[in-house]
Amino acid sequence: MSGRKETVLDLAKFVDKGVQVKLTGGRQVTGTLKGYDQLLNLVLDEAVEFLRDPDDPLQITDQTRHLGFIVCRGTAVMLVSPTDGTEVIVDNPF
Repeated sequence: MSGRKETVLDLAKFVDKGVQVKLTGGRQVTGTLKGYDQLLNLVLDEAVEFLRDPDDPLQITDQTRHLGFIVCRGTAVMLVSPTDGTEVIVDNPF
């Protein structure tokens, strides 16, 4: 056993590509992944936050806020997914 710890996620394949990040508290951000570390701190460029509905904080609206260059702390990151290959399902199939 080596003393070096490695992350479970392999984010190297997402560097310089678009990612969607969900954070604790319900925030959702998309941007270009520029870097990361073993604690899952993420550096995003051209980041855009999707604003939540003031009446229903669990609902994401179409309104956005341009953030630019940001660092997402690893303790707040809940989900990292690529933006390529994802789409919104409008109609409920059930």
